[in-house]
Amino acid sequence: MDLSNEDSLRLNVLLANELQAVRIDEGKMCLHALSPRGEMKVQLNPNCRDEVYLRQVKELLSGHVLGSPGGYPVYLQRWTRMGQVRDNNLEQLLLLGEPEALVAVVHATGLTPELARRAWWVLQDASHARQMLKNAAVRNSPIGQELATFLLEFLPFEADPLTQAETVYWVLQDNVIEAETRHALWKKNQHKNTYLLGFLWGTPDALPAPQHPDFDVLQQGLQPLLSLNHPVAHRLLHYYSSPGQGFIQLAERILKKPINQEIVDCWLEQVANYFRPSPALIEDDTDWDVLLSQVEHLCQQPPYVEVSQAMPQLQPQLRAMLILGGLSYAVLRPILSSSDAIGALMRKKLAPISTPLFEQLKVLQAPIER
Repeated sequence: MDLSNEDSLRLNVLLANELQAVRIDEGKMCLHALSPRGEMKVQLNPNCRDEVYLRQVKELLSGHVLGSPGGYPVYLQRWTRMGQVRDNNLEQLLLLGEPEALVAVVHATGLTPELARRAWWVLQDASHARQMLKNAAVRNSPIGQELATFLLEFLPFEADPLTQAETVYWVLQDNVIEAETRHALWKKNQHKNTYLLGFLWGTPDALPAPQHPDFDVLQQGLQPLLSLNHPVAHRLLHYYSSPGQGFIQLAERILKKPINQEIVDCWLEQVANYFRPSPALIEDDTDWDVLLSQVEHLCQQPPYVEVSQAMPQLQPQLRAMLILGGLSYAVLRPILSSSDAIGALMRKKLAPISTPLFEQLKVLQAPIER
């Protein structure tokens, strides 16, 4: 069956305009269009089953926009969600009224702030907002602020713990939210581990804490190496600074009560990224026993041995740096690979790994031996 005469006429008149985006309210059988002059709509009058009629409407849109009634190839879902779609037809995809075409635009590497604005008009969805904030041009634009505001308002209703952490991470990037909003988010959510993980992930060197009481002692003892821009000496001193202690203290706090395995894995990744030297000295996927063995070896090699020669009492701190920087999921695999435990039971199972990790974090907070 064909579209009703009335709908065919009104849709063709609509398509004669300069359109920016189209969305279809399938529940109300209404097509909405965005143009430079504002919004327009066409109330659909189906003459057959709604799903059949909607397919005909989408074929009309596709035939006009793409020159083919076949519509967007939804079987390309995997590629569109990986951003593998041509950037030269993103504007056209927003005119198809097809949800998967919208996903392709949201994930596209060529997404611009203007296209993001149009995509957001089509569907205000938290997953789309997070995806679009991954684009630096979008983040640093008015639509980026709108997306971040939406995500903050939606955050209390987000059920998935890792998604909560990821949301906090993205709204903290490039000052997309104001400092006052950032402070309020931090202050009001001190009891929410997933939010705090987002801060550890998103602003690792902007977490409030005083510098270590022995910062000056360490700086003085390592001064000959610091004057030579010794990489390990500078890194160790940074961990004793205010930003470093802020990261270490928050990392310790989050590890005390992680919710599920995904949160633990994300925590490991952030801690490893923070402490990992460049270039990395320990390969990814190194299990706990091998990690400890390699750390003992590295402590006796340059450039680490040079620090311990300058201040012999820093051997525990050097080991802690290397252990924390060498973490990966491999240290968790023997414990969690065959378990779906969460909460208190998971934390109990993790004790053989979490206990020595707490010890390493404590080492970098403890007084330096004189």
